[in-house]
Amino acid sequence: MMNEKDLEKLEADLVLQAIYEAHGFDFRQYARSSLLRRLHVIRQKAGVNHLSELIPLILHDDRFIRDLLTNMSVTVTEMFRDPDFFLELRTKVIPVLKTYPFVKIWHAGCATGEEVYSMAILLQEEGFYDRVQIYATDMNQQSLKIAEEGIYPLDAIRKFTVTYNSSGGKASFSDYYYAKYQMAKMNEDLKRNIVFTAHNLVTDHAFGEMNMIVCRNVLIYFDRQLQNQVFRLFDQSLVHRGFLCLGSKESLEFSSLRRTYEDVSSRWRIFRKPLT
Repeated sequence: MMNEKDLEKLEADLVLQAIYEAHGFDFRQYARSSLLRRLHVIRQKAGVNHLSELIPLILHDDRFIRDLLTNMSVTVTEMFRDPDFFLELRTKVIPVLKTYPFVKIWHAGCATGEEVYSMAILLQEEGFYDRVQIYATDMNQQSLKIAEEGIYPLDAIRKFTVTYNSSGGKASFSDYYYAKYQMAKMNEDLKRNIVFTAHNLVTDHAFGEMNMIVCRNVLIYFDRQLQNQVFRLFDQSLVHRGFLCLGSKESLEFSSLRRTYEDVSSRWRIFRKPLT
């Protein structure tokens, strides 16, 4: 007879397989501990006792699967998160990108869009946003909708003002939004070169010819095999001498790319693809 831990693993495997087979979203190689926590939260909200009881809902309840996909993806982010990372971009990456006639940037796993707007502000302040196209992608349609609307609680904006200033901001952060009813809407002008679109890092193909890819604090939720798969996807999507920006807790150390990619900022996990 199976013990409780093995039974939980089997039930989780069946749930993830049902999500993949019925809806095409593949969570099977996500880091298991955080994944199980999210599945049990979903189970409790559904009012069932066992993970396997979620399977009929996954197969037959459209509203449930929409809510499940929202809860399965991690959307914790903020503007100018890790201000020193943006300082490194200003001093080490942007001067290189400014030498190109046109630049394409991919924000992979953009969640609710705060980091995308941070990038747009930085590029505008550096004087070459008009020569940049930003692609902001996520698998979570609800998060993408929030990102495209660009409306955030005013309490969060106050926090973002501090990180903006610490990141080397050159203006007043209030110049980039207008506030009403305890909410703040980012200026429409920031959106002019941003394309928001759905993309699943686990199942979708390369997003090609990018000069820079930013994917911070997403891969920590993947197991090592899936991380390597996504690194190959990024490598296929980057032009030669393109920049790859990861989160502070993510690394290329265990990837085959590590031998060829050079460090731009080892502390802030900014790497550059080789020429050949």
